[in-house]
Amino acid sequence: MSSKREREQERRRQEKFEQRVAAKEQHRRAATRRNVVVAAVVAVVAAGAVVGASLLGGGDTAGDPVAAEPTAPSSADALPSPAEATVAAPVDETNPCPPGPGPVAQPVVVDEQPPPAEGRVAVTLATTCGDIEVVMDGDAAPEAVGSFVGLAEAGYYDSTPCHRLTTAGIFVLQCGDPTATGQGGPGYSYGPVENAPADDVYPAGTVAMARVGGDGESMGSQFFVVYEDSTIPSDAAGGYSVLGQVTSGLDIVEQVAEGGLAADGTAPARSIGITSVTVEESA
Repeated sequence: MSSKREREQERRRQEKFEQRVAAKEQHRRAATRRNVVVAAVVAVVAAGAVVGASLLGGGDTAGDPVAAEPTAPSSADALPSPAEATVAAPVDETNPCPPGPGPVAQPVVVDEQPPPAEGRVAVTLATTCGDIEVVMDGDAAPEAVGSFVGLAEAGYYDSTPCHRLTTAGIFVLQCGDPTATGQGGPGYSYGPVENAPADDVYPAGTVAMARVGGDGESMGSQFFVVYEDSTIPSDAAGGYSVLGQVTSGLDIVEQVAEGGLAADGTAPARSIGITSVTVEESA
């Protein structure tokens, strides 16, 4: 092979090598730019989540009205988000309640939806801050009440935290998610919405089911207690299934709300959890 051809081949090999090096450098710079953009977006989203956490959803939570779980099997944590969230408050050392339970490592498994309920049912939520008594209307919300009663009798709510408090625009304490993430729920979901107020007004003492925003078939285990009259706008799926009314113990929820939000801007600073649920004879 002539030296001229050899030089030509060497020149081509060198060009190809330099092209590969240039391509790698270009790819590296592009990846760096993407990482910077992603990091900036993540930072903005995180800041927004702390400052303006959505009310009940998400995950019930309440779009994200009471927040709800995005997965079909879980109940929602979705109440409509309030316009503003209060500034996070430090844990209130004067809280007379003992620390509430944390997330449950292995929640009770309930895969099949319990049967519908009938008539009025008396329910006592034994919490770490005292008893909250509720009268539920199985005639007005047979699926919702039937599901709640079935989960309660299975021990699903025992030793579970109330993971969400809203203190601006909509005033509710949300419970019923053993994982305390806003994403937890039983192995089934149900709907449609039952017994929702036509005027979107949920008076203090109302107990209703959380769900995924816009999905009336996404109810599961998460529910919320309204501690101050709240207007919660309906969405494409309607309003929120009302189980019944608190007849005693609403002051407990009010006391928790007075403590404000924890540092995460979502959970109550004064922790509270359900120790057990008792379902009594029809009232």
